Amino acid sequence: MTGAVVSLRPATTADVPALAAIRATPEVRARWRGEEDPAPEIVESIEDDGLHYLAIVLDGRVVGAIQWEAEEEPDYRHASIDIFVDPAVHGRGVGTDAVRTLAAHLVDAHRFHRLTIDPAADNAAAIRCYAKVGFRPVGVMREYERGADGRWHDGLMMDLLAAELIR
Repeated sequence: MTGAVVSLRPATTADVPALAAIRATPEVRARWRGEEDPAPEIVESIEDDGLHYLAIVLDGRVVGAIQWEAEEEPDYRHASIDIFVDPAVHGRGVGTDAVRTLAAHLVDAHRFHRLTIDPAADNAAAIRCYAKVGFRPVGVMREYERGADGRWHDGLMMDLLAAELIR
C-alpha cells in the first residue's frame, strides 16, 4: 500500500531489529510498554494469523509499524488499528499518512464500514493525528490501561465510519 508519504507492507523478521529499536525509544516505550526486549513480542505479532502487522516505510527505511485486527462477527463487524512511529520522524505527517493509507485500504478493499482506534486519553498528538483522517471521539474509557507508573490511565475510544474517511 502506498500513501502520499509512506508505504505499508507486511513486516518480516528482517524488520525486527529496526522495529525493536523504535519500540525501545522512551517515547514509544511510554505508550507501548512490554518487555525490556520487544523483539520476541514483535516476532509474535508478525507470526499471528489474526493480526495484520505492517511495516511503515519512509524513504526506504522502516520507521514504525501499524497493525489491524478484524471483528468478523457479522452483527459487529469492524476493524481496529494501532500504530507506533519512530520519534525521529514525528511531526512529518508519517503517522497521519500511515493511518489514512490503512484506513482507505480497510474501507475500499475489505469493505469495513467502521474502524476503531484507542489512544491514551492524554496523547494529544495521536488524537490530532487520527482526527485528521476522520476519526471522532466516542467516549473515554476510564482507567483503561495500567501505565508504567503502575496507575490506571484513561483511554479514548475513537471511531471512523467509511463515509467520514478524509482522503
